[in-house]
Amino acid sequence: MHMSTVDVPLTTIEELLALPEDGSRHELLRGEHVVTPAPRFTHQDVVGEFFLRLRTHIGHGTSFKALCSPADIQLGPRTLVQPDIFVFKVDPENPPRSYSDVGVPVLVVEVLSPGTASRDRGAKREIYQEVGVAEYWIVDVDSQVVERWRPEDERPEILRQAFEWRPEGGEILELDLVELFESLKIS
Repeated sequence: MHMSTVDVPLTTIEELLALPEDGSRHELLRGEHVVTPAPRFTHQDVVGEFFLRLRTHIGHGTSFKALCSPADIQLGPRTLVQPDIFVFKVDPENPPRSYSDVGVPVLVVEVLSPGTASRDRGAKREIYQEVGVAEYWIVDVDSQVVERWRPEDERPEILRQAFEWRPEGGEILELDLVELFESLKIS
């Protein structure tokens, strides 16, 4: 998957959102406009499996919600991202009506692609840590691992087997990575 910086300089979220639909993913990372074409099949298969497990665990009517891209999540005046999957806290008295109501997610999951790996591990990781995303998972399909980052981490925790995730005030989810990757027939 090829990622490129667009020739037309954009500096604001408003300019980014005014672009015509072209089937690509557009993000503004600290004022830098990056474009990624539609993901490959394996990428979406992995996204779907992680999303299904998170969404099933969280359920409906709880204080958390899981969604996946495309979704424009604003994390600063010059930062708009489209995470593969994100989980956010929901105020039952004031449920979100748009992506601008999401705020800072409690979990972001990005599945690596050849064209996005350096950005996911670099600029996006730094942004997620700076804004206080409680956990950021980078799913490396080729290595069949999850790199788990928290805001204070200087290095990721490398997860190869089963691991647990528990959002503040939420229930524990146990993810068995060996079983998950085997279920996708990835080898």
